Amino acid sequence: MYFANVWNIEMTERASATKRMGSASNTDRPSTADASGKNHEIVRQFVWDIASINVHLDEIRHFWARELGISGPQWMILMAIGDLDRGRGVAVKDVSAMLHVDPSFVTTQSKMLEKNGFMRRVPSTEDARVVLMSLSDKASKKIATLSSRRNDLSQFVFAGFDERALQDITEQMASLKNRLEKATLMLAVDG
Repeated sequence: MYFANVWNIEMTERASATKRMGSASNTDRPSTADASGKNHEIVRQFVWDIASINVHLDEIRHFWARELGISGPQWMILMAIGDLDRGRGVAVKDVSAMLHVDPSFVTTQSKMLEKNGFMRRVPSTEDARVVLMSLSDKASKKIATLSSRRNDLSQFVFAGFDERALQDITEQMASLKNRLEKATLMLAVDG
């Protein structure tokens, strides 16, 4: 119930901040049907489902991390680097933006990962202040040993979704993520 109450408080604050700021478009404002009545229950259930999904994803992330002998956040850093690296390395700021964490956290964790042989960190040839990270051969090999299990798990989780359905969900989630980012900013301004 706590999470739903927090959500309700935040939605109320967001609506009043939107009115005060006057800068949000009509598409950013919740409709009266969204804020009350039957849609309230749907929104509440949706929020609880997202919270539950986050818990399950976190458990899966920690499982894969334990397989490599690292922490869950370190696993996420490796996954972000693997996704972002196009052969030239990835800047700390890009990984921190993808993971929505402070760059200093990525720097600290990446130094530990480098010490344990999971990544390489080198200064950029264009700007020595920028550190570029890439997966080490050790990390790539260890992640590759998990790939068939990870693929099997993904196939199980997404078995009921065709490509179009996955695309629709991805677009809706991206939209929701953007709106939540705006809501967070609105709360920060109001706070």
